[in-house]
Amino acid sequence: MLRLEHIQKIYPTGQVLKDVTWEVKAGDRIGLVGVNGAGKSTQLKIIMGEIEPTAGEVIRPSGLHIGYLTQEFDVDPSRTVREELWTVYTAANDAQAGIQQVTLAMEIANPDELDDLLKQLDRHQRQFEALNGYGLEAEIEKILPEMGFEITDGDRLVSSFSGGWQMRLSLAKILLQSPDLLLLDEPTNHLDLETIAWLEQYLSDLNLPMVVISHDREFLDKLCNQIVETERGVSTTYLGNYSTYLAQKAETQAAQQSAYERQQKDIEKQQAFVERFRASATRSTQAKSRERQLDKIERIEAPIADLRTLKFQFRPAPRSGREVVQVEELCHTYDDQILFLGASLLVERGDRIAFVGPNGCGKSTLLRLIMGLEEPFEGQAAIGIHNVIPSYFEQNQAEALDLTKTVLNTIHDEVPDWKDGEVRSLLGQFLFSGETVFKRVEALSGGEKARLALAKMLLAPANLMVLDEPTNHLDIPAKEMLEAALKDYDGTVLIVSHDRYFISQVATKIVEIRDGELIVYNGDYHYYQEKLAHEREAEHRAQAAAAQAAKKAAKQAKQREKEQAKKAAKKAKKTVGVS
Repeated sequence: MLRLEHIQKIYPTGQVLKDVTWEVKAGDRIGLVGVNGAGKSTQLKIIMGEIEPTAGEVIRPSGLHIGYLTQEFDVDPSRTVREELWTVYTAANDAQAGIQQVTLAMEIANPDELDDLLKQLDRHQRQFEALNGYGLEAEIEKILPEMGFEITDGDRLVSSFSGGWQMRLSLAKILLQSPDLLLLDEPTNHLDLETIAWLEQYLSDLNLPMVVISHDREFLDKLCNQIVETERGVSTTYLGNYSTYLAQKAETQAAQQSAYERQQKDIEKQQAFVERFRASATRSTQAKSRERQLDKIERIEAPIADLRTLKFQFRPAPRSGREVVQVEELCHTYDDQILFLGASLLVERGDRIAFVGPNGCGKSTLLRLIMGLEEPFEGQAAIGIHNVIPSYFEQNQAEALDLTKTVLNTIHDEVPDWKDGEVRSLLGQFLFSGETVFKRVEALSGGEKARLALAKMLLAPANLMVLDEPTNHLDIPAKEMLEAALKDYDGTVLIVSHDRYFISQVATKIVEIRDGELIVYNGDYHYYQEKLAHEREAEHRAQAAAAQAAKKAAKQAKQREKEQAKKAAKKAKKTVGVS
């Protein structure tokens, strides 16, 4: 269907892709993985023809129609949902617009103009019908509920929907064009857990080959049947999902390392023999023979060492009191929306809590209330008074960091007594080295800002970590290092994250924000999912029982009506007979 052959891409700043070769066939669901800056999005843009490769070629059949969902959803907030969906049918859209314009003109036209307007209307209508316009309208009406929209949502403005719903709208626009291949660049960014689960299931049910870039490991695990890794500009293909890829890569590296070490030992042994007997009168011929053999041997390359990645540990902190955070009878609103209505929660020392719920339910607001950055309408959300030392990672690092400072000064100003070498050593752990420490914060990428904010958190000991979307903009290796650091951390952790794998690795307790309350699940994320499934099953059983009871009651009522009607008819017959 499509193949990349020995693709290279060189920018003025350096080479990104050196030798990328992989292909998509019918039934393939490929996950592109690699660290930030590895060239994953570059590969999709090369496929789409948005940028040209420096060398190599993209082989595709003529007429291949590719759907491309970018990180920035292509929607116009000023249109209604139906109007936005109609934009994919350019010719039919123009014909429909022509019909509407002529119809409006006919309402105010004088009799002399009507004949010409009727001809125009007929021409536009014929064109609309030739383009199967009415069939296209049916396709739009069909895809609305498929994407989770109500039919009445079609008349609402795009701007009235959240980012997750706008992603669904962008995907609907692509699917209405009947693509042969789907390219998805970070489709789960900023989606809540419910929407990610919906997207995961929807894409799994699609009978379309697709290529997905994502840092969501669980999403890759459940959706993909093939992983293409780009490391130092070179691609490697692994069959299976993300977990299978990790296992295969570890096995391959171990086997290659073992073969490399065996060969190196043998080479050292042969070289020692050559050096020892090169000048020997009796064994020099043998030494020269072995030297020629060494020259001809096919050398096994050492496996690529793990890429330099984020590596750190949180600093030890004094032990806090047992009660770390107290939420009592919390009531709070935001933009006329009730977020909390009498919510209560006790966070105890050592708890590792992940707050979950749909976007807009108040997860980030709750963390801000706990940190004292907002005042509750009623009740309280406060940090405990017994030696609780908090550290807060804000969701939007652009607001949390001083954009005018350099990377070096951002840290140095917090610890002025540190020497430059100490600051550089800390920054090196977070992948800031050389001239990058003199970059201004405003010039940093999202991932770099996230790493710098994490570095600031290490400057002072804390026994309460409050983390709002800490994995945003981090690549998978960086997420893994953060997970490892939090597992080793002996304090209390409060997390808001849309990364299910991250939550499952770190949290030991889940708190769901539902209908203004804080519902506690005393287990990890998988325990929470099991409990939710049981709750839904119980709810379905209750609904089925209620429906059955209602049906039975209706049947009994109907039977009673029949019996009463028979009695009334019998009584009336007797009355007629008597008279």
